[in-house]
Amino acid sequence: MTADEFASTLGTAVIGRRYRLMTGEKILGIEGGGTKTAWALVADGAIVESGNLPPSNLRLTPLDQITKIFRVLPRDVDRIGVFLAGCATEEDRAAALKLARAVWPRAKIVAGSDRDSGMAACLRDRDGIAVNAGTGSSVTGRSGQRIEKAGGWGHILGDAGGAYFVSVRALRSVLREYDLRRGEREFAANILHALGLNNFDELVRWAQTADKMEIASLAPVVFEAARKSDEAARQIIAAGVSALVDFTTAVSMRLQLEAPEVRLMGGLFENQKFYGVAFGKALGEKISGAKVEMCESPPEVGAAWLAAEERLQIEKTEEPDGALQLVSSTEQANPKSANLDRLSVREIVELFVAEEKSVEEGLRQCVDQLARAIELAAGAIGNGGRVFYVGAGTSGRLGVLDAAEIQPTFGASPDLFQGIIAGGASALRRSIEGAEDDARAGALAMDERGVKPEDLVIGISASGRAAFVIGALRRAREIAAQTIFITCNPPVPVLAGVSPATTSPSAASTAASTAPSSTEGCDLVINLAVGPEIVTGSTRLKAGTATKVALNIISTGAMARLGRVRGNLMIDLQPTNKKLRERAIGLVSKLAECDCESARSRLERADWNLRAALKEE
Repeated sequence: MTADEFASTLGTAVIGRRYRLMTGEKILGIEGGGTKTAWALVADGAIVESGNLPPSNLRLTPLDQITKIFRVLPRDVDRIGVFLAGCATEEDRAAALKLARAVWPRAKIVAGSDRDSGMAACLRDRDGIAVNAGTGSSVTGRSGQRIEKAGGWGHILGDAGGAYFVSVRALRSVLREYDLRRGEREFAANILHALGLNNFDELVRWAQTADKMEIASLAPVVFEAARKSDEAARQIIAAGVSALVDFTTAVSMRLQLEAPEVRLMGGLFENQKFYGVAFGKALGEKISGAKVEMCESPPEVGAAWLAAEERLQIEKTEEPDGALQLVSSTEQANPKSANLDRLSVREIVELFVAEEKSVEEGLRQCVDQLARAIELAAGAIGNGGRVFYVGAGTSGRLGVLDAAEIQPTFGASPDLFQGIIAGGASALRRSIEGAEDDARAGALAMDERGVKPEDLVIGISASGRAAFVIGALRRAREIAAQTIFITCNPPVPVLAGVSPATTSPSAASTAASTAPSSTEGCDLVINLAVGPEIVTGSTRLKAGTATKVALNIISTGAMARLGRVRGNLMIDLQPTNKKLRERAIGLVSKLAECDCESARSRLERADWNLRAALKEE
């Protein structure tokens, strides 16, 4: 099989299939960029694992962070290709090699720039041009032994045509329109909505502290506005296309490629199909013979190909027979809502209210476990530890929400309860596809948050199979922290049997078919059996409600046990606004048995500290 056929076959890869590499070695390909670190493991003749971890730009990411990322990757490998953004000079390559050798001292390692792995993914060793438009951008061409580059100078000086370029121009356009005409455009409103902001002053404050990746995340909003014929957005997209076409043309001329093979790669081309179409059309007007196509394999595979030091050949193999695909109770169809689309609005409401009985029943069946969870949480905090909620999707959002409410309600340190969601802060506002499938990212999150033996980690997964959560819990157990698993899917035969390396739903299901019960290793499992959802698989409904109540019980119960309430009153309330100051006055008036004016005076003298005000004689 030729290198062309190799690239073409790899490009058809989807989750649930494997592609056999005709080599006896285990090869790890790593491509680190500004948005993520993508990796692929070639082991036992097949690409058997892959995943995404946090960014690893050699110039922007602290070296100890890159080392942490490396340490959660497979260790038993023969060859490694490490190709990172920002790795441009021999000194940079030496630094990348040093980091990798500290983790894999016995492996054969090659290092370089993400340009190198991108070229390998796009062209292998053929002549042509690779055009990358992701968070940043770059154009790299080859003719024989000669390499020519354009762009890729970083987000301050370059990256024209990438997501950061598009997003920054959009922000400037919105503010300029407001300054000149006080115009109210849907485009501006959509940007504020995407960021969860209320006005332009908040937008400016956000932009002053946002990093490259956070700003680049606005690109989909710009493309959506362009699709809806917003003229400013269309001009921004056109400017990005024009810049990339100019770079590609310049590289082609320097290499004297009259009809170059041009391959497109990166998130903008992959997720915004018309960007690639527009690029191809514009390039065709300048280089009539250019052959523009999408890159057919990901850069981490290019990294593995470079590490192999030879042309690898692959053949497609099917999944092993007998892989059991488990269907959780939360994924089953609910016969009571089978005709949901034909019910009247009143019947829909009555159905929802009736189904909430299963939430109460599920909670009642877990009274003992919830009581134990309160004891574990209070014990962890009392011993100087913290409580971490870890979840994906709805489960993750509920954990972050409960953690955020502890400090204003009980006056506790914001570090005391912490929420961790797969996909990071962006996943709070929108779905981050695939984030829950990466167990190694969950394990890395435990290291990044500095989880220690005194802490308590509460994993939340309605289905019981979110790999991110499982990976986090396994890592927490390795650290010797206490662990609780909250699920809505009895029984849960996954946690103890799935390696942190498991990154795909199919792999998780296969491991689950033979795994022992997840109660082995976890200090406590809370199984909120609420049954099938009204909308099949939508665990933001009954499962979400039950989970929210369970978290309320655990955190409030722990705070009560630790003396953060007096009776049923919030003794450590933080009176940060008018409503809360009035509540504080009422609390002091009731507990000190004085009138409201005296309570206000006591609070003012105590700088609105309730405990201090109540101690005043």
